[in-house]
Amino acid sequence: MECVIACLSSAVSSFSEHLCGLICSKVGNPFTFKSNYIHLQQELQRLNDLKSTVDRDHDESVPGVNDWSRNVEETGCKVRPMQAKIEANKERCCGGFKNLFLQSREVAKALKEVRRLEVRGNCLANLLAANRQARAVELMPVESIDHQPAASKNLATIMNLLNDDAVRTIGVWGKGGIGKTTLVKNLNNMLKDASSTTPPFSFVIWITLSRDWDLKSIQTQIARRLNMKVNTEDSTESLAARLCERLKREEKFLLLLDDVWKEIDLDALGIPRPEDHAACKIILTTRFLDVCRGMKTDKEIAIHVLNDDEAWKLFCKNAGEAAILEGVETVARAITKECGGLPLAINVMGTSMRKKTSKHLWEYALKELQRSVPHNIYGVEDRVYKPLKWSYDSLQGNIQSCFLYCSLYPEDFSIDIGELVQCWLGEGLLDVDEQQSYEDIYKSGVALVENLQDCCLLENGDGGRSRTVKIHDVVRDVAIWIASSDDKCKSLVQSGIGLSKIPESKLTESLKRISFMDNELTALPDRQIACPGASTLLVQNNRPLEIVPVEFLLGFQALRVLNLSETRIQRLPLSLIHLGELRALLLSKCVRLNELPPVGRLSKLQVLDCSYTNIKELPAGLEQLSNLRELNLSCTDGLKTFRAGLVSRLSSLEILDMRDSSYRWCPKTETNEGKATLEELGCLERLIGLMVDLTGSTYPFSEYAPWMKRLKSFRISVSGVPCYVWTDQLFFMKEVSGVPFMNSFKNDGNFEEREVLLSRLDLSGKLSGWLLTYATILVLESCKGLNNLFDSVGVFVYLKSLSISSSNVRFRPQGGCCAPNDLLPNLEELYLSSLYCLESISELVGTLGLKFSRLKVMKVLVCEKLKYLLSCDDFTQPLEKLEIIDLQMCEDLNDMFIHSSGQTSMSYPVAPNLREIHFKRLPKLKTLSRQEETWQHLEHIYVEECKSLKKLPLNEQSANTLKEIRGDMEWWKQLEWDDDFTSSTLQPLFKGPSYY
Repeated sequence: MECVIACLSSAVSSFSEHLCGLICSKVGNPFTFKSNYIHLQQELQRLNDLKSTVDRDHDESVPGVNDWSRNVEETGCKVRPMQAKIEANKERCCGGFKNLFLQSREVAKALKEVRRLEVRGNCLANLLAANRQARAVELMPVESIDHQPAASKNLATIMNLLNDDAVRTIGVWGKGGIGKTTLVKNLNNMLKDASSTTPPFSFVIWITLSRDWDLKSIQTQIARRLNMKVNTEDSTESLAARLCERLKREEKFLLLLDDVWKEIDLDALGIPRPEDHAACKIILTTRFLDVCRGMKTDKEIAIHVLNDDEAWKLFCKNAGEAAILEGVETVARAITKECGGLPLAINVMGTSMRKKTSKHLWEYALKELQRSVPHNIYGVEDRVYKPLKWSYDSLQGNIQSCFLYCSLYPEDFSIDIGELVQCWLGEGLLDVDEQQSYEDIYKSGVALVENLQDCCLLENGDGGRSRTVKIHDVVRDVAIWIASSDDKCKSLVQSGIGLSKIPESKLTESLKRISFMDNELTALPDRQIACPGASTLLVQNNRPLEIVPVEFLLGFQALRVLNLSETRIQRLPLSLIHLGELRALLLSKCVRLNELPPVGRLSKLQVLDCSYTNIKELPAGLEQLSNLRELNLSCTDGLKTFRAGLVSRLSSLEILDMRDSSYRWCPKTETNEGKATLEELGCLERLIGLMVDLTGSTYPFSEYAPWMKRLKSFRISVSGVPCYVWTDQLFFMKEVSGVPFMNSFKNDGNFEEREVLLSRLDLSGKLSGWLLTYATILVLESCKGLNNLFDSVGVFVYLKSLSISSSNVRFRPQGGCCAPNDLLPNLEELYLSSLYCLESISELVGTLGLKFSRLKVMKVLVCEKLKYLLSCDDFTQPLEKLEIIDLQMCEDLNDMFIHSSGQTSMSYPVAPNLREIHFKRLPKLKTLSRQEETWQHLEHIYVEECKSLKKLPLNEQSANTLKEIRGDMEWWKQLEWDDDFTSSTLQPLFKGPSYY
């Protein structure tokens, strides 16, 4: 029996084990349910985290990612309901055999699938990570800029901006061929080098645009860079959505858009906007500042041409050893100079001359390059001219003709903007009507100039801040090349090439514009040469020229602009009257010109400039010029008469400039009957600009106020004696005399300068408070009673510029008390000269209660008792706006800013934003600021004959903003520095003596 029981027990046990094994194999082991469920929850979370990583690094070049991601999502959809069911039945799980086995089976099955997906996901993640590291930044072949300090400095600036969280979009702009692409490619490669250790960007996308790009093509480039598949049937909208979703998964990415010609809609493209997605940074390169504005860049970096040293090194790199051969180097340097610092032109010219050892070949190349249209130099037209022409092609309407007009001026010539606008107006290139004011016309011209500057087709003239523009030599050559084949503006440009005689064979009937300016012409052809379509003839600045033959002008009957300025002509021929289309007759600085023929038949004339001439009387028929807008008679020493009733008939006159003319205007009296008087000017309803000189000190200005208040601009000079006050010592100051009206408003088209010049007057008496308080510029020369003037007039609300010269005045507060309020609250420029008793500008500060809150420029000359500029006790805040300090010939000056104790106690710099300092002949000046203080925004330093100045407020960081230091070599060598590193860092910025 025991044997039977044992056998039965063994059989049951065996059957039970088999049954349990069979059940567990089918439904899972109920005894491991709890641990399986816990593992399922943990590993499912790890799987979801892994999916986020794989999705972030999604790369369609790795197969299976999409299928795996979809399987993970499906598994999650199956597991979540099961989890909810298990959680809801937790109390009953151990009591229900059926539920226990069913749930155990589902959990085990799900756990097995999760683990399988996790293994596959880890493999995909490893593949994506490896692929991602390899493609984060693609190395780009590019020329190194290590030999170009300016480019290296720009590169460092961009790198710093990329680390600035406040800067999301950066615009790099400049003319074509300037090296913008080279700069940004070097940036890309720097990021590639950095990515081997700590990648600053998880992805860098480089996109090169064409002029005629379309949205789909750019999207496709970006998608391919991200290894996303693009189908031909994909719409731009669907691509934008896919790109945006993909890019938002990037931790930090950089988009480089090279050669952008027009604004790009980032939303339509599919780029997450930088302001909405902190991981996004964008750099774009463009020729047009307007593109930067349209793309709302946070920072713009202007790229300029190479300096002479950089240009020469780049040229030699391309031309090789041939450039430095004996007899060749001089010519090679001349060729380099002709390229104007433009890297594109330098590269092409250098390459074309590589291994050419014959001096004759180099001389021939130079001559060809100087022709403006070098047909025989390989690559110039296709690789230089045509790319630059693209900028011209982007211009709309008359702006193209306006640009080509600039090529009429000589190489490297600073073009007067006022004169340019006059010519454009005369040519009919400005979109104006008869009712439009001269102010609006001028502003439209200035806006057009700025447009050309924003397109990098024009640049600032000499001095940077002057009222002139220049056209780069190579860009000018391109303009001449374009005009040579354009029938609408076919030009003959022979300016600035040393001609003594006009090449008559080149004067053809097809010409529209002709320029012989800035030569050495001794005579014009004494016969009629048919140029029936010519609208502009520029012959100015030919000083030997004495005669304009009668017959010569007869060949130019369609002429609209005639410029004979700066010649030695004594008169104009009677044939002038046949130029019935003439709009602008410019005769400035014809110092021997003493008469004009009758001008009544020049009915369309709008501008007549006779400034700096020796005319004795006004030409007959002047009163018939009903369309005349501007009459410039400034600096006419011989003009002593002005007929009564003449000026009042010039119904369209808007600008009358007679500053420094011998004719003095005055009120109408019985003694000056038959002469033009101030009352007549009130009849000119369109007059907006008036510059006249008055003699005497008693004028009923209040009577003239009704019509004077209509003026947008005036310059009223009142003097006790004939007023020629500008000595050599005063030329450094704001030059108000002898500057043509249009020249006064060239920076921004501002027609609201109102200037009063008082000379050799006793200001103790009453002057017109209205005239002075309305002025924006006040010049006081050799006047007495200055304290009385300020006391009697009160607050000068509009005054922006104050000049005081040649006086023994000591500024003392009235009654010993300072002015309670700032009497010059908007003062921007202060010029002081030859104030023989002035010991500190603080005297003026105390008298007028000045705060200098808007002061930008301070210039002081020949104040022999001046000991310091300002006491810091006068100010509770720094002079934030002050940018320029110019001190000359103040031989007792010891310090600039002091405290009453003799030391500066301010915790902040007195003038933290100084950009320029000019010091000359200041033998006692020792210090510029406190020892620990530095000026971080200085760009220019000029020092001459300041032997006691041995320390500058500079440190190694100053090299980031400083552009030049000029001074005597001995002075530079004796400067003291805090450390050798600062000295060596600033050494390259020192450029020798300062002649300013």
